[in-house]
Amino acid sequence: MDTETADVNDVEVDVENLADAEVEVFDDSKSAPADRADVGPLDETEANPVRPYVDLGGVKILPREGLHLRLEVEEGSKRVVAVGLDFAKSTLQIQPFAAPRTTGLWNEIREQISEQIRRQGGTTAEVDGPFGPEVRAEIPVMGGDSGTTRLARFIGVDGPRWFLRGVIAGDATVDPEAAEKIEELFRSVVVVRGTTPMPPRDLIPLNMPKTGPADGGSAATTQV
Repeated sequence: MDTETADVNDVEVDVENLADAEVEVFDDSKSAPADRADVGPLDETEANPVRPYVDLGGVKILPREGLHLRLEVEEGSKRVVAVGLDFAKSTLQIQPFAAPRTTGLWNEIREQISEQIRRQGGTTAEVDGPFGPEVRAEIPVMGGDSGTTRLARFIGVDGPRWFLRGVIAGDATVDPEAAEKIEELFRSVVVVRGTTPMPPRDLIPLNMPKTGPADGGSAATTQV
């Protein structure tokens, strides 16, 4: 597994900045698989402490053969804003956010993501996926030929005092075998919330890996 950094100028669907959207009433219950604490995504208190995770601050990633890891960096602030994982001819972008202890964010954020994509000229559909409700979207390619679109799956899981969002692109949006591999990768993520007080929706800080094995190869920059 190798690690790269990429400057990103625009994160098209920004969870941190969705809080001011005009909404009426949302379901603030937690949205997560019933067996989340056993099969993931895991809180750091639930993870096996002897497994060889790559420590990226707010998340830990379990390395595996063929996995390429990218850190997506905000150009102005140089802040790491997302982790990109290239695997099984697909990409998985993950972002961990602070959340309330007893309520969740995903039920609220899903509709806001869909609305933002529709404003960009895309289409969305909500379906029941392996992690619960997810948003499947067809999004216009910025700067591409007129009518060019890409497929994406927006998944989310509410954990204890955190919310983990994932965006899936590539083969895993259409191929069941690739989807299964990417979904297992998402389950293997460990979220490190920490004890520092944070407002809900604030991005849990991410950083360059402190340690981690590398298996060589290259990774392309993907903005989601």
